Amino acid sequence: MTKRAGSETVGIRLAHSPDADDAFMFYALATRKVHAPGLKFSHFLFDIETLNQEAERETYDVTAISFSAYPRVKEKYLLLDCGASFGDGYGPLVVAAKPLAAEDLGAYRVAVPGSMTTSTLVLKLFAPSVRTVTMPFDKILNGVKEGAADAGLIIHEGQLTYAQFGLHRVIDLGAWWHQQTGLPLPLGGNAIRRSLPRAVAVGAAQAIHESIQYGLEHREEALHYALEFARDLDPDLADRFVGMYVNQWTLGYGEKGRRAVRELYERGSAANLLPESAEPEFLEAETASP
Repeated sequence: MTKRAGSETVGIRLAHSPDADDAFMFYALATRKVHAPGLKFSHFLFDIETLNQEAERETYDVTAISFSAYPRVKEKYLLLDCGASFGDGYGPLVVAAKPLAAEDLGAYRVAVPGSMTTSTLVLKLFAPSVRTVTMPFDKILNGVKEGAADAGLIIHEGQLTYAQFGLHRVIDLGAWWHQQTGLPLPLGGNAIRRSLPRAVAVGAAQAIHESIQYGLEHREEALHYALEFARDLDPDLADRFVGMYVNQWTLGYGEKGRRAVRELYERGSAANLLPESAEPEFLEAETASP
């Protein structure tokens, strides 16, 4: 956090991914359609695994973070009640260059977008003996096509474009999670530094909530902006991708969403993949919502 000398303006360092869904979410903040009196947001864009690592260093005031990475930084950050991505009956995909049986994944080498990502956690819940190799998320489709791994764990727009690479779907981990739990799969959220003054944290949370609301209410203009970050997706696919991960869950978890996060942590802890103390803590909605 930075504070401009001689003024009451507080600088907020906001980090998120350079993806269409995050661009849509933060469109109104980035283009100043939403005003946050006393706050000035600076945007920093990195892939989610980098953001997970930077959260351990407490680099940013507000940061996108994988839910699976949050337990590592919960002493430094609270979760915001808005800005999360849930897969409601769908989610990260495992794809391969040839048809594979999902139940045999434990025998294969799977490229993953980061050891701290929620997608990797859920893959290991599904196939505990799976062997993983970390690869940049935007290199996985080509990596699998070229034989660098037997299969790949796909997040972001690749969930909609993998067939263009001649790849086959092995399993939808979001669908599997829903079958197991009856809950949406919590993938990533936004976290805010505990050390921020309360009024500053609440103001930042309100501004982010308003930005998401603005995007949903002005979908066409927000989507036009998001297309700049859509890595060559055509407008229809970009619209579909944004709709998958910016929706009612993004405005607020609700009790079902919070229960889904707790379920993820309970299962991750039981499998010795997360700390036993993995309990989500939120900047409470009643004090952080407009």
